[in-house]
Amino acid sequence: QVQLVESGGGSVRSGGSLRLSCAASGDMDSIHYMGWFRQSAGKEREGIAAIYTHAGITYYADSVKARFTISQDNAKNTLYLQMNMLKPEDTAMYYCAARDGRSGGAPLTTYSYDHWGQGIQVAVSS
Repeated sequence: QVQLVESGGGSVRSGGSLRLSCAASGDMDSIHYMGWFRQSAGKEREGIAAIYTHAGITYYADSVKARFTISQDNAKNTLYLQMNMLKPEDTAMYYCAARDGRSGGAPLTTYSYDHWGQGIQVAVSS
């Protein structure tokens, strides 16, 4: 089993920055991808950033490319999401997720992830 705990959310003005962290524990050797997802009111959960943990290859949704950066600290078993130039439309609940090597599908697809954190709120005001 893998446990994920997000931190670092909060409220910020448009144009500001936040960094989310995801502390992971458990059987991390089985994990091949980790990602960040978000869900805003009335919308489906969407994948915004993912990383292939064995090689550091990153993937981004067009909506956050060039503004958000996903990274990992393997020594600390922690995943990060640096969010810059935040916009009101970035307001959502943000989730950290992990996927093991047996799961298929594109890295940003929600259904392909096996383990989820509880989520953390990010609010961006104009």
